[in-house]
Amino acid sequence: MLEEFGRAGFLLVFAVAFPLIPITASVLFGLLKLRPKRPDPIKADTYECGVETEGDTWVQFNARYYVYALIFVVFDVLAVFVFPWALVLRDRGLAAFGAMALFLGILSLGWLYAYKEGILEWK
Repeated sequence: MLEEFGRAGFLLVFAVAFPLIPITASVLFGLLKLRPKRPDPIKADTYECGVETEGDTWVQFNARYYVYALIFVVFDVLAVFVFPWALVLRDRGLAAFGAMALFLGILSLGWLYAYKEGILEWK
C-alpha cells in the first residue's frame, strides 16, 4: 500500500515542481538582471492570427458560455463512467448497479436544478 501512495506522491511532487521550476528560474533571473526586460507596445498588443484588432480588446464575455461548457464537461464525464460500467455490469452484480444508480441520480438532480433555475435557457 505504501508503494502505491509513493507513486502517487512522486507524481504529485512532479506535477507541482514541473511548472514551479521555470517560474522560479524566471523570477530569479529577473532579480539577478540576467533576463532582458525591454517593454514595448508591440509586445503588449493583442495578437489574433496576425490581424490587427478592431475596437477594444478587453471585452466581457457572457457567463453562459462557461456554464454550457461546464455542463458539457459533466455529461462527458457521465459518458466516460457509464460506458465502461455498462460493459462489465453482468460481472459486477447488484452493488455496481446501485452505485451507478446513485451516480446517475446525483447527476439527474443537478440537471433538474439547472433546468428549474433556467440556467439551460438562452435569454
